[in-house]
Amino acid sequence: MTSNDVPSATLHCADLEAAPGATPADLLPGRMLPATSAPRGRIDIDGERVRNGLAQLVLTLVKLLHELLERQAIARMDAGGLGDDDIERLGATLMQQADELKRVREAFGLEDEDLNIDLGPLGRLL
Repeated sequence: MTSNDVPSATLHCADLEAAPGATPADLLPGRMLPATSAPRGRIDIDGERVRNGLAQLVLTLVKLLHELLERQAIARMDAGGLGDDDIERLGATLMQQADELKRVREAFGLEDEDLNIDLGPLGRLL
């Protein structure tokens, strides 16, 4: 039997929702699903909330990267690995990045605190 002879099975979240209590193995071809009277549920997705949540996530990652770049620049300056011109260019670039990050954050109506995600037992991200 070649790999082309093997039937493919793709599982979706909707498959598991349609069969409460079923495991992924139960949903493979040839398996009987338990009878259920529960109708398939629909997820109510608010496009505006999804857009803002995605913007918050992306901006949080960008802010994290910006802070890492700042720390790396400070470490390189302290180590003497940058000349005066390099330090000047790097400082100007980081300030422009911070201004752009602030502009985009404000465009989405987010505060600085909104970008500091709580990671539970690990604490705050930023």
